[in-house]
Amino acid sequence: MESFNFGQVSTSSFVLMGIGAFIAIVVPIVIAIVWCRKKKEPFTTVLIGAAAFMLFAVMLEKTIQNILIIPGQMGLPETPVSMFINARPFLLAFLLGLFPGVFEETGRLIAFKTLLRRRTWRETSISYGIGHGGVEVVFAVGISLIAYIALGFAINSGEAIKEFEETLKEMDQPWMIEQMNSQMKTITGFDLTSLCTLLIERVFAVLFHIGASILVFYACRDKKKFWFYPLAIVIHTLVDGVAALQIVQAVEIPSIAIEIIFIAVSIVTFFGAYFLLYRNDARKPELIQGQ
Repeated sequence: MESFNFGQVSTSSFVLMGIGAFIAIVVPIVIAIVWCRKKKEPFTTVLIGAAAFMLFAVMLEKTIQNILIIPGQMGLPETPVSMFINARPFLLAFLLGLFPGVFEETGRLIAFKTLLRRRTWRETSISYGIGHGGVEVVFAVGISLIAYIALGFAINSGEAIKEFEETLKEMDQPWMIEQMNSQMKTITGFDLTSLCTLLIERVFAVLFHIGASILVFYACRDKKKFWFYPLAIVIHTLVDGVAALQIVQAVEIPSIAIEIIFIAVSIVTFFGAYFLLYRNDARKPELIQGQ
């Protein structure tokens, strides 16, 4: 088997990953606090958004996705379903996009229909989006960078290379191997450009989540606008599905093209939802509470 040598993780890389982790964990919390104080919003709305993300995206989506599509990650044997899906890269990419689309947007729908059903003023939609998008930043960037730091020390000691080679023996999906290989190279080559790119990408991700939250919020509040819920699923599936096409090596898409598509969709989703729905909602919280 091929021997891997990813090089050493420099001190500057460790420092930048630490700074990135700090920003990713602290900034979303500060934004949530400032927003809630300024708008006099219940902070529990933010917490519900965060909890919904953890339940639907992390626990339910990832567990079911791993069991059906990539059971090897769950320590389970391959199934006829997973083998069928993995033999068809385009189907695999579509499902990797569809799963977060369905689970995350349904999580928003259920939250607005249940725990937040009495909070019908427009600020609720953004509060939820800040919670949903903010906790994703904490985990996708903050916790991941902390894990990268730990893995970086393992790489420098040589332990990570041994673990990597052992893992490769148990994998038969080229795209999963390439993803792990790319992750190793990201850690050893982490620089200021990597940090800025990561943080900028998360800014647009949060904008997307706020925009999607506005769409689903108004889908719940007005039966005539319920079609915004499936629209949010379609948009979410598009965003993640395009990225998945590259991950599973279904087609060769330049990384810059994926980033441009993601940023464009995020901007259109946020500003479209904000100006067409949020800004046009003139009802006041105090009037709604008095109904």
